[in-house]
Amino acid sequence: MQKQRFCIDTTAITDTEVRSSLGVDSISESTKIMLDLIADSRVNLGISCHIPYPSVYDELIGFLKRENCPKETIIKVDTWLVKKTPNRYEIKLPAELLYEYIRDIRERINKGMRIGENAMYESASVSYLSIKGRNSNQNDNIKNTKNVDTNATHKEHTDEVLSKTVKSFRNKYRTALRTGTLDSAPDLDVLLLAKELDAAVVASDEGIEKWAQRLGLRFVKAKDFPFILKEYLNVYKI
Repeated sequence: MQKQRFCIDTTAITDTEVRSSLGVDSISESTKIMLDLIADSRVNLGISCHIPYPSVYDELIGFLKRENCPKETIIKVDTWLVKKTPNRYEIKLPAELLYEYIRDIRERINKGMRIGENAMYESASVSYLSIKGRNSNQNDNIKNTKNVDTNATHKEHTDEVLSKTVKSFRNKYRTALRTGTLDSAPDLDVLLLAKELDAAVVASDEGIEKWAQRLGLRFVKAKDFPFILKEYLNVYKI
């Protein structure tokens, strides 16, 4: 059997779809199952799973610690995942990919700017129309009552409108700028290390998948990875 190498992104271990596919609820359970499969595959089949160090490794360990995973699980990470820093100075990438990436980022920035402009117009319009409607319903007696703080009411309403608009803006902006592209150094390290080792990329990140395809790298969805390892092991046992 040809030796297989995989390069692991954080999402290959932590993604919710991985837990769902394994039929478990907690990060601790799914991580233990994944690392046990990786261990069996390495010992019996020579399959190696690499993780970019320190970027992705630190990200994964930090996540597991925040989820209160037991120390034994952390030890399994250090034992069975091969930590390696990608050789960023020697890996060669086509200039066309850099050009395409810059063009993609510029389009996303422009889209994010338009989303921001629309959010400002929307919040101003909704706030104005709502306050105008409230004022038209107030009679002269209420307006002149000293106990009614109209300015405070307006401010409270404006804050409510802005809160909803900001929440909507953040969701749209995050989708426009981050979904389907590389938005962090760890993401890039996964691709660079996979390129260096001629390894398959394992992740559930759309951006990593998209750029893995552009680099001609093999890609495995995180939720499918445990079953691929199980199939390798089943064939070995036969």
